[in-house]
Amino acid sequence: MASQTTASGAETSTGLDENVAGALAYVLGLITGVAFLVLESDNRFVRFHAAQSIVFTLAVFGINILLWIVGAVVGAVLGNLVGGLFGLLTLPLWLVFFAAWVFLMFQAFQGKEFEVPVVGGIARSIAA
Repeated sequence: MASQTTASGAETSTGLDENVAGALAYVLGLITGVAFLVLESDNRFVRFHAAQSIVFTLAVFGINILLWIVGAVVGAVLGNLVGGLFGLLTLPLWLVFFAAWVFLMFQAFQGKEFEVPVVGGIARSIAA
């Protein structure tokens, strides 16, 4: 969970300040992440946040699919009521994902390269 302050307010290939571009890379997850990764050729800060947005979104999507499958199996084996309760128990996890998404945008806007464990390492290799 490393956090470094690196953004200097320099403009990027997109014409935006790098902290603004880094934050915007998270707004629509995979869509804006891919857009900024493709459009930004030079700025390492923006490329990192764009790549982290992509990997974070894909990780959340994968966890969503896994929980959906587990919920369906639980519902099939133990009944729909228990399956529905399992779905309710996952709600706090989605609140954590939402809070993390907002936190990552805020960190980028503050000019920090907050690295999500595992996700950040993968993002660094993509952004390089």
